[in-house]
Amino acid sequence: MAATIALNVSNRLLTVAAVFLCIMAAQLATASCTPEPASYAARAMIQR
Repeated sequence: MAATIALNVSNRLLTVAAVFLCIMAAQLATASCTPEPASYAARAMIQR
């Protein structure tokens, strides 16, 4: 019974780790895109 519980927990942790890695990869992909300078300038002027 303890082995079954340990396997279930490790499977859940693997799923969580895979989701975490996918989120990190998506953030890196979006961070590598260059933002448009016009939209940034417009937002900077609105905040002031």
